[in-house]
Amino acid sequence: MNSRLDFICPPPKQNVLKKLLEAKKCFKLICGAGNENLEEVEKLVALYAKAGCRFFDLCASEEVLKSAQKGLDFAIPKVEQKDYHFCVSIGTENDPHFNKVTINQKDCKRCEKCIKICPQNAISQYFKVIEKNCIGCLKCQKVCKHDAILTVRLNPHPTNSLLFTLHSSLSCIELHVCDKTDADEKWDYLCENFNGILSICLGRGKFSNEQVLSLVRRLIEKREPYTTIIQADGSPMSGGEDDFNTTLQAVAMAELIQSANLPVYLTLSGGTNSKTAQLAKLCGVDFHGVAVGSYARKIVKEYIEREDFWTNKAIFEDASKIAANLIQSTFTPTSISIHH
Repeated sequence: MNSRLDFICPPPKQNVLKKLLEAKKCFKLICGAGNENLEEVEKLVALYAKAGCRFFDLCASEEVLKSAQKGLDFAIPKVEQKDYHFCVSIGTENDPHFNKVTINQKDCKRCEKCIKICPQNAISQYFKVIEKNCIGCLKCQKVCKHDAILTVRLNPHPTNSLLFTLHSSLSCIELHVCDKTDADEKWDYLCENFNGILSICLGRGKFSNEQVLSLVRRLIEKREPYTTIIQADGSPMSGGEDDFNTTLQAVAMAELIQSANLPVYLTLSGGTNSKTAQLAKLCGVDFHGVAVGSYARKIVKEYIEREDFWTNKAIFEDASKIAANLIQSTFTPTSISIHH
C-alpha cells in the first residue's frame, strides 16, 4: 500500500481558485478555525455565498464541512458550485486560533464582563463556556480581573485519516504558524500529500521581520510558483471594529511579505474590515485577496441569531446586502483624504 495518503484536489477546482486569486478579487470569509457551531457556519456560508463570497475558511471537522455545504446548497445551485471553495485550517503547537477557554467557578465573581464582550455568545448566563461557539479570541480573559478564565488547547492538527476524509471537499488547506516548533514537519506533510493550493497564515508573533521572511522562503522553496497563499495575519482575531487602526497591522504584515517579491498569492487577515483595502492601496500593497472573520461575523450577527433566518426572505436579503457591501469594499475601495 502506498504510504502517501494522496489528498487529490481536482485540477479544475484548483485552477478556478487560482483564477479567483489572479483576478485580485478574492474575498475569504473566515468562519473560525475553532468555530464548531454548525448552525452558525451553515448560515454564514449561505449568507456570504449569496452576497458574492466564493472562498470559505472552516474548522477542520467533517461535521463543519457538511454544515458549510448545506449553507452553500441553500444559496447556490449545484451546477454553479465549482466556482466556490472550502479551506480548512490546521496549526502549529502554540497557535492562538486553536485555543478554547474554561471558567474556574471558584474564582468567578459573576461580574458578566466576559458575557458582554464575547463576540460568539460562547459564555452562558450560568458562566459556563459553550465550547462549540468559542473561537479562542481570549477577549473574555483580557477583561476578567479575577483570573477566572483559563486557556485550553485544542489539537491544532487533525489526524491524517480526518484530512483524508475531508480532502475531496477542499480547494485549499491552511497552516497557521505562530512559532517554529513544528512548522516544517506539518508543512512537509501537506506538500507531500495534498496537491491543491496551500496557504500559510503567518503573523509576526514571536518572529522578527527577518525571521518571518526566512521562514516563508524556506517553506515555499518546496512548492511550485504560485501554488501557495501567504495570509498576512496582522493581529489575529482582532477585527471587531471598523477603523484604520484596527487593520493597520494586517497591512503592515502584508507590506513586509510583498517587499520580498516572492512567487506567492498575498492575502490580508487579522484585524481586517471594510477599511483594509483602502489602507492597503494607500500604502502601495498589491494584494490578491482579503480574509475577514471577526468583523464579517459581527455585522450580520443580529440576523444570524434570528429564528426566522431561513424562512423570512426579507431578513435574508437585508443581511445579504450588508455582507455584499463589505465584499464590494474589498474590490472597489473609496479614496482616502489626508489633511495636513
